Amino acid sequence: MAGCYIHIPFCAQKCSYCDFHFSTNHSYKQEMVDALCSELEMRAKDWKAESFETIYFGGGTPSILTNEQLNQLIQQVKKTYSVSADVEISLECNPDDCSLEQLEGWKKLGVNRLSMGIQSFDEQQLKWMNRSHTASESLNAVLNAKQVGFDELSLDLIYGLPNMSLESWAAQLDQIIALNPEHISAYCLTVEEKTALSSWVKEGKIIVSTIDQQSEQFELLVAKLKTAGFEQYEISNFARNAHYSKHNTSYWKGTNYIGIGPSAHGYNQKERYWNQANNKAYLLEIQKGKLPETIETLSHFDQFNELLLIGLRTKWGVSKEKLFQLIQPNSKWTKIVIDYEEQKMLIQTDEIIVLTQEGRLLADAIAADLFLIANS
Repeated sequence: MAGCYIHIPFCAQKCSYCDFHFSTNHSYKQEMVDALCSELEMRAKDWKAESFETIYFGGGTPSILTNEQLNQLIQQVKKTYSVSADVEISLECNPDDCSLEQLEGWKKLGVNRLSMGIQSFDEQQLKWMNRSHTASESLNAVLNAKQVGFDELSLDLIYGLPNMSLESWAAQLDQIIALNPEHISAYCLTVEEKTALSSWVKEGKIIVSTIDQQSEQFELLVAKLKTAGFEQYEISNFARNAHYSKHNTSYWKGTNYIGIGPSAHGYNQKERYWNQANNKAYLLEIQKGKLPETIETLSHFDQFNELLLIGLRTKWGVSKEKLFQLIQPNSKWTKIVIDYEEQKMLIQTDEIIVLTQEGRLLADAIAADLFLIANS
């Protein structure tokens, strides 16, 4: 089984912290949708053996597409590829796009999972982030989605925001729990280069939260959601009653996925590709009948490290069998694992290596320590 990711490179406005690829110029939106359909056709020959279990519309802001444009893309996937009968079709959306009429339209098209970018319930935080919605619009959007019958509803929050106290974060968690979603994603704010936030930090206009503050907010997040019945199945993702994101879980388990659109990535175990992160250049290449991609062949070391990086983020951990089929690690690597085990940062069995709750605070650093490099 495989996944299909389609990147919609348009937004209504630019959030101050965002470094994802998108444009606020929508004048060629239909031209882009047509190009995405063309790319789907162009890649079909390499994916004949796969059956797609998930279709994920990310961005950017996919919810700014018209229903006709969204349907055009869904039908192109179904026409061109083998698609599972119970395919998960996910749509990232902003709260201000979630009117009852729009939600009902998405439901009719076959969208069965929404990932809603709430980010914060604090009006001041939403303003400096330059979000296009208000806290009240978020509340209404969730109620509308539930009324229409979206059972698979994921709500996004950001922690580690400047000047956000632990009490304020606790109140936001209480608000999101009260909305009773089946899935919550919570991400720590990162300061990315070439963003407005980065400039403000360099100019001293905004002081970012400390590592200790972020850790404290993360620990509160995990504790509150656990008490409310949420399982932390990946470092930033929490679900009730096993309502996991099938699409994202496929990433973390190393499943093949096709990436469509400017800046999109694809993966098939031995190769990774990524498309140009430039809308005009992407369109030009597609119009020439060329795939606007760069391809990287993954060595056994690359595959080993990738399995570690993504697997250690999850409750399932990483399979020793899969790792050791690629490379048999040396005694130095084994000692590092044992050292982290003694520090109670990870647990290992005959089958898996999985991080403890303490280890999850340092997941990327631990993974980096366990990376293997050729000739090392």
